[in-house]
Amino acid sequence: MLRIAVTGSPGIGKSTVVAKVAEKLADQSGLNTVLRIAVIGSPGIGKSTVVAKVAEKLADQSGLKIGGIQTAEIRNEGEREGFSIKDLATGKTGLLASIRGKGPRVGKYHVNLKDLERIGANALRNALDCDLIVIDEVGPMELKSEAFVSAVEAVLESNKPVLAVLHRSSSHQLAQRMRKEFEVFTVDEENRDELPEKIINRFMEMR
Repeated sequence: MLRIAVTGSPGIGKSTVVAKVAEKLADQSGLNTVLRIAVIGSPGIGKSTVVAKVAEKLADQSGLKIGGIQTAEIRNEGEREGFSIKDLATGKTGLLASIRGKGPRVGKYHVNLKDLERIGANALRNALDCDLIVIDEVGPMELKSEAFVSAVEAVLESNKPVLAVLHRSSSHQLAQRMRKEFEVFTVDEENRDELPEKIINRFMEMR
């Protein structure tokens, strides 16, 4: 690994030299600022819907290869009984959590670590080859899995654009890191219809 130190008298222009080199290397390698966006908001406000619309439009209009995960409610006669988890690249779907079964509890739900890791963590690892990585969601259920946390960390260490649904108040170290490093959009009843287009425009600006 090549490491270079720039020395010189105070005020001679060391910082300017470093800045110009970094800019030139970025231009030549295609490395621009990587956009990472997190969507937060109250439960049921439409965070997953916003992210799904953004991913779908970017794939259709720009031909981007989308990878990652998407979660959805499982309802029976109007009652929420759990959540599913889907690999966006392969379409494989599993059970994230349910009011029945075993596994770590989050509220009234039991987290299915097997599917969370088999589908969720694997989808994120495989998404490193995609143009945009979607993570829906980084929340209390998903954070029960060390394998999932490790997969998200690998995504964050990559140079890939990321669009994530993020729990608004989790104290987990990973969630705190993402709130700090990501551009955060809060979904509410007034902006949830227009927010997908706004986020799409942000990604298009960075291409």
